Amino acid sequence: MSFQTDIALRGEQPFVKRLEYAAEDANVAMAASNTRGSRIDPEYKLDAQIGNNHDFLTRRGPGRAWPLPPPAKCYGFPDEVSAYFRNADFVSELELELERQFGNRLFYLGPLRTYPKRQYTWQGSRPSDVGPTGEHAVDALLASRLRRKSNTRKLNRLGRAIRLITMEEHVAEWLCDLALISAFKVERISQDADIYRVRVARAQDSTEVLLTDVGFGVSQILPVLVLLAYVESGSTILLEQPEIHLHPSVQAGLADIIVEAATVRKVQVIVESHSEHLLRRLQRRVSEQALSADDVALYFCKNSGVSSEIAPLELNMFGEIANWPLEFFGDPFGETAAIVEAGLRQRGSTTL
Repeated sequence: MSFQTDIALRGEQPFVKRLEYAAEDANVAMAASNTRGSRIDPEYKLDAQIGNNHDFLTRRGPGRAWPLPPPAKCYGFPDEVSAYFRNADFVSELELELERQFGNRLFYLGPLRTYPKRQYTWQGSRPSDVGPTGEHAVDALLASRLRRKSNTRKLNRLGRAIRLITMEEHVAEWLCDLALISAFKVERISQDADIYRVRVARAQDSTEVLLTDVGFGVSQILPVLVLLAYVESGSTILLEQPEIHLHPSVQAGLADIIVEAATVRKVQVIVESHSEHLLRRLQRRVSEQALSADDVALYFCKNSGVSSEIAPLELNMFGEIANWPLEFFGDPFGETAAIVEAGLRQRGSTTL
């Protein structure tokens, strides 16, 4: 199921011009009429279609054809839809599913994650997610033990084989894939205390240390990986600048992990990012046919001076972007040419 709403201004007040629910070959929508009512107080028309049938929902029941009031809460059909039209009871189920999705299956992680700790206290809590700053990441890892939660994992980036592993193993393998560490575990300090430590090893032959004693990027990427592995299939994750504190190769590797979460775990991931390396890896996976261009939606926020506009980027099956924003990532070719030109000048002056 997909949902779309179009908001416009009525004076200084926003109003819904159109809302639409769609699933496969069926859709139902409400739109402000251009011919009835007024711009200040528009009337609404109902439009529905299943396959080629346009009359499934729009046949009114007996009684006077009163106009429809505005949508409720910008996403809901007013009660009059069910009262005026036959076979319209199901529209409430569409709204309920949208509320479930945004109320129980939408999870957000901000750009500034909490600092790592030398020890964590856990008394059996089961968080719904890792929290907006990743403060519950270790709690979520430990809670996965109680849930006996198993995750699916591809054996390789382009392969089709899948195996079941625990959530902790999944996060540990992702960290190893990113070449950040070689070992990861959460251990209880004592059987008599609810205190835990996160220990990692930088390389296979290195000594295990606490999370606080390795590079800051490990603790910053950990909540991202835990969230991607923790939420249920069908969830939506909002990640704001997940690449912060990560060097370029890890940023590119993070794109692969996001692709895995989306394609294997069936999680929708919405990323706000400035990372060219993350974007380039997504383009590469599309060109390699490890990811379909139809499963990727790219948008660019364009500032027009007085306002901002969200413009879609056209990604084709070869991983190419047809309408690349001008100088969005600077001018890498121009920078390289300038370096070569300056080097030639220096060599020439040295020779003379």
